[in-house]
Amino acid sequence: MTSLKIEPILAVTNLQVAFSDGNGNLQVLDPLSFAVDRQEFVCVLGPSGCGKSTLLRVLGGLLSPTHGEVLFRGEPLRGPRRGVGVVFQNANLMPWRSAFANIALPLELQGTPESEIAPRVHELIELVGLQGFADWLPRDLSGGMAQRVAIARALVHDPDVLLLDEPFGALDALTREQMGAELLRIAVDARNGGRASRKTIIMVTHAIDEAVFLADRVLVLGPRPAQIRMDVRIDLPRPRDGNLRYTPQFGALAQRLRDSIG
Repeated sequence: MTSLKIEPILAVTNLQVAFSDGNGNLQVLDPLSFAVDRQEFVCVLGPSGCGKSTLLRVLGGLLSPTHGEVLFRGEPLRGPRRGVGVVFQNANLMPWRSAFANIALPLELQGTPESEIAPRVHELIELVGLQGFADWLPRDLSGGMAQRVAIARALVHDPDVLLLDEPFGALDALTREQMGAELLRIAVDARNGGRASRKTIIMVTHAIDEAVFLADRVLVLGPRPAQIRMDVRIDLPRPRDGNLRYTPQFGALAQRLRDSIG
């Protein structure tokens, strides 16, 4: 009996990106080909300036490739899609809108009735752990809390894919670890309850330990023009807690990734 092959949610084929400068074309991404399965958590590692953020912008439909193709749910990606949410390193919240109003903005822009907006936004506020802060303005929120608002805003229209571009890069080390644990909690909660369904997550990071702790799989990019140096499956049990970082298996995976980048 032949088993059915499940189509990946994202498929990248011979992807190349080049930018024009005064001296011609700057090649950022060399031919990249890979696929991401539904509900996978994938981290993208690589040296600074190698094109990780460029890759994420292409996957979000925010940048057209020079050559190659990206398929989203089997169809060519030709611009931003409601099924793809993006969170950048800076929260980019509107300073005059409360946390609630920032999260609600995508629903307002798509004409969702007000009677449907409030329950959905309150659900997301609870999911990201911001109960009691719905009326706060961005200036009154910590960096970690602002990023929770940004994540909730990206999730409010229930996308299939969540793209994260160094979302914790501006945070101190302790807050960064806490936010990583929060992201895992959010992912687990989205998988197991409420209206939110389990998401496919692709996250750019410079932190090797963070990638090992969070991901099901890590893609390592080489220097610009970037190609995939390594595609590593993170076979560590879930759920994960901070003690996992001190196990031999965790250390071996982190060292393997560190060697591939260096």
